[in-house]
Amino acid sequence: MKRLLSIEFQKLWQNKASKVLIISYFVILCFISLIASIEFNFGGVPFRIAEQGIFNFPFIWHFNTYVAALLKIFLAVVIVSMMTNEYSYGTLKQNLIDGLSKKEFVLSKFLVVVLFAIGSTFFIFLLSIILGYSFSSYTELSIVLTDIDYLLAYFVKLLGFFSFCLFLGILVKRSAFALGFLILWNIVEWILYGIMKWGLFRDTEIAENVSRFFPLESMSLLIFNPARRMSVIKNAEQYAGIINENIYGVNYFQILIVLVWTTLFVYLSYRLLKKRDL
Repeated sequence: MKRLLSIEFQKLWQNKASKVLIISYFVILCFISLIASIEFNFGGVPFRIAEQGIFNFPFIWHFNTYVAALLKIFLAVVIVSMMTNEYSYGTLKQNLIDGLSKKEFVLSKFLVVVLFAIGSTFFIFLLSIILGYSFSSYTELSIVLTDIDYLLAYFVKLLGFFSFCLFLGILVKRSAFALGFLILWNIVEWILYGIMKWGLFRDTEIAENVSRFFPLESMSLLIFNPARRMSVIKNAEQYAGIINENIYGVNYFQILIVLVWTTLFVYLSYRLLKKRDL
């Protein structure tokens, strides 16, 4: 396993574009902390975002993982390029000639996917701890640990998404086409949802229940948009008489769905590579 990771990191480190994207990803994640210094002025009344409770425990786990997940496309590009470059530069064939089996090859790529997901999750954990203890009004351990399972949801979300990108890299062989296929698949899911929601199963929840099993939709449902949990939004809803019945906790059944997709993507990557004449 160590040997496989060593091979992959040598390839990544020699690719300047990959290095820039990886570094940029973690640098941009740090910009979450700059939100604390943003201040607006509405009619002479100062409005500071950090004072709306976004860095309070336990809400910070939800907020930071949601924002960080929006930036996952940076590492997705790295993973797709990592795979498609194997075809472009002929390193895949050379690795197989040197004695690396196709199973080990796919495993080496998946290990990089896992490492990226772990590294990003740990980084968000540290960032949240620092920001939370700097700005949160509640620092009791029981409160700090509440909703920390958003980190698990974030890790699984990255794992599933990156595994999908790995599969597309093997399937399409070209970075631009693979990323284009990713966008196209997202559109297809929305079209299928729309057909069910406003056509086949109007006025029912069947569309929602079915779409939660779609690959990309299942991943997006792991972490809902936390905006309506912000104090300013909640106060506005209460003032307007709107009852917020949304449940924002982590859905473990949804995690299971994404893990099944992750397993399927890795398996299909191996089967595709095994059958393909290189």
